Amino acid sequence: MLMDKDNNEIFPVVDEDGKEISTAPRTVCHDGKSKLLHPVVHLHLFNDKGELFLQKRSMNKDLLPGKWDTAVGGHLQPGESAEEALRRESAEELGLKEFSFRFLKKYVWESPRERELVYSFTGTSGNNPEIDNAEVCDGRFWTIDEIENNLESDIFTPNFVHEFKTILIKV
Repeated sequence: MLMDKDNNEIFPVVDEDGKEISTAPRTVCHDGKSKLLHPVVHLHLFNDKGELFLQKRSMNKDLLPGKWDTAVGGHLQPGESAEEALRRESAEELGLKEFSFRFLKKYVWESPRERELVYSFTGTSGNNPEIDNAEVCDGRFWTIDEIENNLESDIFTPNFVHEFKTILIKV
C-alpha cells in the first residue's frame, strides 16, 4: 500500500477509460469536493447453491459503516491492474487465494463523497470465505430472495443495490 508523508493511503486517479493520470490521497478522493475518479474492484461471490456472499462493512470504515455490501470491495493501488487488485483484496478481506472469476462490467459510480470507476466481477470458490474483522465485521451467504426482500430496507450499500438491480439480476 502506497502512503504519503502524512500516512494517508494513495489512490490512482484515472480517466473514464481507466487510464491512470495521477495519484491522490484517500482523504482527498473521499472528501466530497474533489470527486477525483479512482478505481475499485467488486467481487460478487456465489456458492454452488446460487447464494451470494455479502460482507457487512466494519464500523470503522469512513464510508457506509455497518452496511451489507459486495463480498469484496477495494481500491486499486497505483500501477495495479483490476485483476491484481481483485486477487489481493479477496485474499485480504476473505482469505480467498483460489477462486474463479469473470469480468462483468466497468462503470462510474458517484456518491455524495466520491467518484469511483468500478470494475465488477462475479466468481465462485470451493473454499469458504474467512472474514478479516479489521476489514469486515460479518459475512454470510444470502439467497437471492432474501436480498430482493430487503432491497428497500436500507441495510445494503447504495452501490450494492445498484449492481444487484442492473448487473447481477442479469447474470
